Amino acid sequence: MEKPDVRQVTDSRVLAAMAHPLRRRLMDVFKVHGPSTVGMLADRTDQAPANVSHHLKVLAAADLVTEAPELARDRRERWWKLASRTVRWSTTDFDTDPADRAVADAATSLNLDRHVALARAWHAAEETEQAVWGNGPFSLDRWMHLTPAELEEFSSEIVAVLTRWGDRELPDDGAERQPVFVFAHGVPARP
Repeated sequence: MEKPDVRQVTDSRVLAAMAHPLRRRLMDVFKVHGPSTVGMLADRTDQAPANVSHHLKVLAAADLVTEAPELARDRRERWWKLASRTVRWSTTDFDTDPADRAVADAATSLNLDRHVALARAWHAAEETEQAVWGNGPFSLDRWMHLTPAELEEFSSEIVAVLTRWGDRELPDDGAERQPVFVFAHGVPARP
């Protein structure tokens, strides 16, 4: 059963709205920091407020973000939040139309580029910053022999672990917790 905070995208217009580096980054900022104003988003992305506002309108038109008026202190203040915490899509849902498939492929490519860029940024960080994290950061890969059903089962187990850690109640222990990006891909391939 699909959780209500997961949106399964089957409309190529929604993928097209997401398939822009800044819009993808804005969605990540919402995931890490929660509801935000345009000013907060501009500060966190080093972008001009007008640019952020434009891209928020595109995301809102695709129902990817929504206003959060309950957070405003007055009528001038506008808060925004993600419409769904997680967005998923399958490129096979777009196979019937070549133009739709091209959009899905572009969104998938942008997503992968974003993942790799975050990992590269970590590896390019100063040694002093990396030293603080000790042996926590990791990279792994492994070849397996699986059937399609086994890969689906494996995927479900990985998603469950990420969900358990990502959705857990944070302990009130005074420890400083920083955003950590974790990604995994399991795809049929040839060595």
